[in-house]
Amino acid sequence: MSPVAPTLELETRLLDEAPLLFGLDEVGRGALAGPVTVGAAVIDASALRDGVPEGLRDSKLVTEKRRPQVAARTAAWVRGTGLGWATPGEVDEVGIIGALGLAATRALETLRSRGFDPADGISLLDGNHDYLSRVALPSFGRIDVRTVIKGDRDQAVISAASIAAKVSRDALMVELHDQHEAYAWNRNKGYASAAHRAAIDAHGLTNHHRRSWAIGPALT
Repeated sequence: MSPVAPTLELETRLLDEAPLLFGLDEVGRGALAGPVTVGAAVIDASALRDGVPEGLRDSKLVTEKRRPQVAARTAAWVRGTGLGWATPGEVDEVGIIGALGLAATRALETLRSRGFDPADGISLLDGNHDYLSRVALPSFGRIDVRTVIKGDRDQAVISAASIAAKVSRDALMVELHDQHEAYAWNRNKGYASAAHRAAIDAHGLTNHHRRSWAIGPALT
């Protein structure tokens, strides 16, 4: 297996177990400002015939310039895509893991509203921690959730979720930059760059910052 190109090997096996396969990945987990966003993509056996879309990778491995084009091709390949958001206030209230669970549940609720019920499939989470099951239980009942280490790199359905979430969250942070230009969110997307930390030192926190996090002064 290529160290960067996702395959459909796992998807092929799991679609023998269930008619739908959901992939989920998060963006913004380590940011100082902005929401945490979870993308959810769903495929069925038709995706196996079409193969992996050209250029699809974990969003971190696709340049910012190319991401919208790859995201568009990927959106045409999957059966559906949903996005879930948890606000900075929710991160402060329930912690980052709880916020990831909220965002993931909201992403899946979007797909269910379009006719793709998570109860009918298997949900793959990137990483080694299931932040979804407990939060999703009241909404969906018990669903089949499986974690996949490096899933955003190796599994195409998770890569699809990754790039959808990244493109959408980056676009939001660029919009927010227009209201808070000092923090350079158009470049750092809310993460802890030197310019971002220097702006916090000079201007303080905005309502888009995660106030429960220990945001220290800029390093000099």
